[in-house]
Formats: sequence, structure tokens, C-alpha cells
Amino acid sequence: MRSAAALAAAALMTGFAVPAASADQIRDQQWALKTFEAEAKVWPVSQGDGVVVGVIDTGVSQDQPDLTGQVLPGADFSGGNSDGRVDTNGHGTGMASLIAGHGHASQAGVMGLAPKARILPVRVMTGGDGPDPEPTSDSQENGFAEAIRFAVDHGAKVVNISLGGNYRFDSKLRKSVSYAVSKDVVLVASTGNSGSSMGADYPAAFPGVVAVGAVDSNGTVWERSTSGVETTLAAPGVGIYRSAVTAQTGYERRSGTSDATAYVSATAALIRSKYPNLSAGQVISRMIKAATRPADGSVVPNNQYGYGIVAPAKALEANPAVDSGPRENPLIGRKESRGTPPPMDEATDDPSVEAVVPEGEGGSSSGIGFGVGVAIGLALWALLIGGVVVVVAFVVRARRRGRG
Repeated sequence: MRSAAALAAAALMTGFAVPAASADQIRDQQWALKTFEAEAKVWPVSQGDGVVVGVIDTGVSQDQPDLTGQVLPGADFSGGNSDGRVDTNGHGTGMASLIAGHGHASQAGVMGLAPKARILPVRVMTGGDGPDPEPTSDSQENGFAEAIRFAVDHGAKVVNISLGGNYRFDSKLRKSVSYAVSKDVVLVASTGNSGSSMGADYPAAFPGVVAVGAVDSNGTVWERSTSGVETTLAAPGVGIYRSAVTAQTGYERRSGTSDATAYVSATAALIRSKYPNLSAGQVISRMIKAATRPADGSVVPNNQYGYGIVAPAKALEANPAVDSGPRENPLIGRKESRGTPPPMDEATDDPSVEAVVPEGEGGSSSGIGFGVGVAIGLALWALLIGGVVVVVAFVVRARRRGRG
């Protein structure tokens, strides 16, 4: 199971490098920005100024031309000695470019949706030399939980996590997510690329996290986008051009919920920049309320689209009802597809162990209490046959325990 989990936790992307000499054509190929009407309706309102976005990933290369001056010193929890501004894989750099890329030269390179946001790189894995980072199934081995706390404690108001895996039973990671939510941070994570309908990967599935699926240029859910009750929003994630560090030209075209997650994180940064007094919960509510409904007419929320496709321009419009409404995170009480595991200590966490009793089935406290009462009563009866007082005590205790 641990091996399967490690495979499931691979970076949420797929694709290929862009042909040579195409850097000056990249901007025209960024269909998501055209769909968002970024130049006409988004950037005149907000560009993410003053907002720090934590990117928990493979690091972010500060030398990528589209990100010069955007990448702050961060941290490295992968076992390396960097400050997070090195990326031998390219995945983290790609995510950062979609969030805060500013292009270079004259209309060349990748533009991010929030081009004036700053990136705080938090490296949790290197992924070797291939296109996909390969985290272990145990987040404690790659510093996942510590990475979230670092980002929160170092000024990130939005945290992008374009990674996921079998971390359901990792109470340390679960507590770090709760910590971030308590500190008024918007956490955004990918649902996964398995195409499964059994629920989002973790940490996207944790309550309070904005779980993001991917759609294509027609607004149709990508066939490999993982779905479940946790899905909050969908965003462009098919045929996405982004900056790279491993491709020969420094650019690549990919598909995955990773890219979709970056666009939602950028949208959150745009809102936090325009409306700095809003809570993280109100920022999330703005994105939910503004989301574009599916073109197929399906009722939302649903397991594939969540509340719909992220709509940055609309999310930036005046919305007094949301802004004066509850400040709490609207996702904090959300259920998990696989059910919430029982509390456990970090020292005993074991992702290979599944819950024995599904949520809402069997194993009631009243049944357990009655069984314990019967066992105690029989033992006492054997010792004190004929003891009326003992019999009465047994019956009373069994009934009290049976009420749960």
C-alpha cells in the first residue's frame, strides 16, 4: 500500500516540452489568460501587489527569466541546503510562473495571473531529473507538515500545494493544515490526476483546503481529474504553457490539476491584494460565489466541478453580501470522501492502516457500552452467584453505557 501511495503522490501533471525558439509565442498560447480576460478585466483591478504566495513544491528557480525579482528566500525541507530558490525538477518553477510570472523582453515568456505577487519557495522534494517529483507516502519524511507551517509563519497569505498523496492518516500534516486555517491563510491544493471518483488526494481533502480539479478550454472536466465531495473549484489545467528549468527552451506544455491549482492560488492572491481586510474565509467565499457554472448545465456543487470554474474578474467585483458576511472558512466543516479517521498521535501514525468501520455504519458507542457491561456483569455473577446487589449494579451500568 505504501508503494501504491507513493505512486499516487507523484506531481499532478503530464505533458511535453515546447519546441525550440517559441518563447516569443508563449503568450499567445496561454488560453487560460484569454478565458479569464486577464488583460482587460483582471489586471486593471488587481495584479497581486503586496501578497506573498507560498509554493510548496520542488523549489522555484530564481534564475528563470519570467520570475526574476519575484522569488523570495524560502526554505528547503528536502534534505538539501538551499533556501528554496533552486529547482532541478521544474515543477515548482512552473507553478510559480503561472501564479506570478511577469514574462520578459517584449511580450515574451509566461505571464502569471497575479504578476505582481511574490513567491515564497518551500522545497519539499527534488524528484530527481525526471518531469515528475516523487514524494514518499509519508509526508513526515519529506517535511510536508513543516513546510506548511514555515510558509504560514513567514508571511504567506496564500499557499499553493500542487502535490498530493495518501496522507489521510498523517495527523501531523492534518494539524499543520488546521494551523494554517487558524492563521487566516488560504490553502489551495490539487485533487489529483488519477481520474478516480473516490475522493481528492490529501492535503486537498483536508477540511478547510480549496480542492481544485482541472478543465479544458471548453470548460469540460479533464478525464484524469480526480473527483469527490471535497472538490471546491475547477480551473484551466489542460494544455497549459508554463516556464520550466529542465526543458531545452525553458518552456513546456503540460496538463494536470497542478496547473489548475496554481490559477486558483493566483486568484486568491488577486483578491487578497484588492481587499486586504477580507479574511481567508471571505476570499474563498468570493471565489465560490463568482465561479462559472458548468456549460453542461449540471447542478453545483458537484463532485467534478465543485462550485464551478474559477472566474477571477467576477471574484474581484464588489460583493457586499460576502464582504460583510461570516469571516470563517466555509470549507472547515466539509466531509471527507473516505471519512475522517479517528484521532491518533503522530508517533503512531500509519498510512497503511484503513479504518475498520466506515463512517455512519456499525460500531456504535451504545453497542460497545452494552457489550462491556455484559462482560463485567457475567464476571461478577460468576464470583457472587445469587448476589442481588451485583445484578442490580450490572443492569444499571449496562443501561447507562448503552445511552452513549
